Amino acid sequence: MIRVLVADDHTILRQGLRLILAEDPSLKLIGEAADGEEAVQRALELAPDVVLMDVKMPGLSGIEATRRIRAARPEVRILMLTVSDQDEDLFGALKAGARSYLLKNATAQEVLEAIHRVHQGEAILPPAMAARVLDALAAPTHEPEPLTPREVEVIRLLAQGVGNKEIAAALSISENTAKTHVRHILDKLGLRSRAEAAAYAVRSGLDSRKD
Repeated sequence: MIRVLVADDHTILRQGLRLILAEDPSLKLIGEAADGEEAVQRALELAPDVVLMDVKMPGLSGIEATRRIRAARPEVRILMLTVSDQDEDLFGALKAGARSYLLKNATAQEVLEAIHRVHQGEAILPPAMAARVLDALAAPTHEPEPLTPREVEVIRLLAQGVGNKEIAAALSISENTAKTHVRHILDKLGLRSRAEAAAYAVRSGLDSRKD
């Protein structure tokens, strides 16, 4: 029996997932959460095998909830189920410890199959997103130009899946300045996207380096 926790801020989606899970006698829905904070609390209380986690939720995001759950209970497998196919959400979720990333246009059978595969230790990504991950992990083809201390701060945030607005708020700068820093980082490192910058930060240890 695979114990499943569902975390999504939309009641109708939780109800739909409840019906889908009921179709598989090997799955047991042990709890639901309507936001990130509740997801963390329920996961720590109930110790599910698999969490179906939305990315965008009020208050604490699904990505931060994933990070906290994995820190406290690393044995819990987390499957992101979301409408977002944005690179920052994908890489932020994977960096936080999610095992897989599934879009909400998936069929009921695909969701059930994904739960079983995630429980068995597999990692699942839609083909187009898997290709983006592989592209992002490709090493740059030239010697990168050193980043400034502020650019290091920005790329650390990129590795966490943070957008320009959140970068600006975290560093007390304007959103336009944040965009400029991201553009300079991409130019200096010879990268093509925020996703590649996030992967570079993780690969190079910049995401955790201390000043």
